[in-house]
Amino acid sequence: MKPIVTAEEMYEIDQYTIRNVGISGESLMESAGLVIAQRLKAEIPINEKVAVLVGKGNNGGDGLVIGRLLQGYGYQVDVWIISSSQDLKGEAKGALLHYENAGYVTRSYQDEKDLFHALLPRYDYVIDALLGIGIKGGPRTPYKEIIDQLNHLQSMVYSIDLPSGIEADGGVVETAVKADKTFTIQAPKTGAYTFPSANYYGQVETVDIGIPNISIEKSSRHKREWEERDVERTFPSRTRSSHKGSYGRGGVVGGSTTMIGAPILSSGAALRTGVGLLTIYVPESIRSVVASHITEGMYRGLQEENGYFLGDISFDDVKLDAIAVGPGMGRTEGGTKVVRSVLQQDSTVIVDADGLTHLKKCWDLLQYRKAPTIITPHPGEMSMLMDMTVDEVEHNRFEVSRDLAIKHNLYVVLKGPFTIVTTPTGEQFVNTTGNPGLAKGGTGDTLIGMILGFVLQHKSVQEALNNAVYMHGKVADLLLEKGHSMVDIVATDLIKHLPKALNQLLQHKK
Repeated sequence: MKPIVTAEEMYEIDQYTIRNVGISGESLMESAGLVIAQRLKAEIPINEKVAVLVGKGNNGGDGLVIGRLLQGYGYQVDVWIISSSQDLKGEAKGALLHYENAGYVTRSYQDEKDLFHALLPRYDYVIDALLGIGIKGGPRTPYKEIIDQLNHLQSMVYSIDLPSGIEADGGVVETAVKADKTFTIQAPKTGAYTFPSANYYGQVETVDIGIPNISIEKSSRHKREWEERDVERTFPSRTRSSHKGSYGRGGVVGGSTTMIGAPILSSGAALRTGVGLLTIYVPESIRSVVASHITEGMYRGLQEENGYFLGDISFDDVKLDAIAVGPGMGRTEGGTKVVRSVLQQDSTVIVDADGLTHLKKCWDLLQYRKAPTIITPHPGEMSMLMDMTVDEVEHNRFEVSRDLAIKHNLYVVLKGPFTIVTTPTGEQFVNTTGNPGLAKGGTGDTLIGMILGFVLQHKSVQEALNNAVYMHGKVADLLLEKGHSMVDIVATDLIKHLPKALNQLLQHKK
């Protein structure tokens, strides 16, 4: 699992490495420059012209090391110092000394301002080492003007650690470099997973500069990127002696006359992800329609009024290990009664869609629950649960998810690009699979079904959630490989292609 850090955590990691491990800041800068220069060497043709734009902080110091090494490799490189060279301090000042001692000459933005603006469009590649993780608020003159010009170039732009102008922890973006690619140093920063800042990173590649694991473990706050190897490591295997009871009894509660498809999608995804036995609870008037699409489930048609749930549910006739409630159920008063009934069961409960609106009226029940409770809101639903705007949620996805999870002892799956899974103890995991083809009605219904299926088969709820989210996005990515576009993907495509994605995973796991 790849660690994800805030600006403060990255500072702590650096300081621990310097003070406790004994690796100097100068050595870390040299290592960062070396690794990135080698990556650039593999990507930039030797005959292309390169500009390195250097700020006065450590980010600029990284740029000076990169510029020195690229010239040593034989590249045509101009290193532009934007501030006065006298403003460089600490490790950056040392990097400038090494650069000059190697026989190379920098160019001064202050002395050649007009020439700089004339030459910049003529470079084939531009390396952005202007502003690092210490920036707060938007960039000032002359950085703002330079960034504006950079964003209108035809040149390939690489940013070092993060695009200049972005705050490491995300938030509002005033002016920032729109990088084609960002080499983030040692660990990605939280802003790379929140919007709008994530839009500026381009392709992100994390470069390991040799900071030991102990530094990261001492300083990071339990945020990780869930990777394919984590899925392979934690995905359960089936034994030859197993039977349908080995893989859990699940329930799907949802649907209404206006949203018949939602429980069909959730149930289909649950069955395709391996649930042993599935019981589907829908209003009586739509039971036959749902049953005509899902023949492998058992059914309970419930009391209704005008096609919506009327009241409580009795589960006396069956013991369910996990229940998914919410898809397509509507927002009538009867729905609230249904959600309250579900929350009073000694089962793992997954709440999604309209169920989340009802959940907000049932916070009091959560303190009595002993079995896990999982919610799967998108940003709009999270804003409703937290009484804040969608923008406030999007700018603070990690903090908002963590606060809600800890407060109500929940597993929170905050959906969207870079879905975040948060445990009741505040551990957080980020998913990187998926594409905008998932931005369509019904895909969330398939996800809750996959979560239900995986929760019933994994021993760890956290691993089940991360694996379900990962595979949900993986299927969407597989669809693009198979000829679909981001425009035409629909939820039923996900269910249809789940077998292929699961087969690939299980083959790699062997």
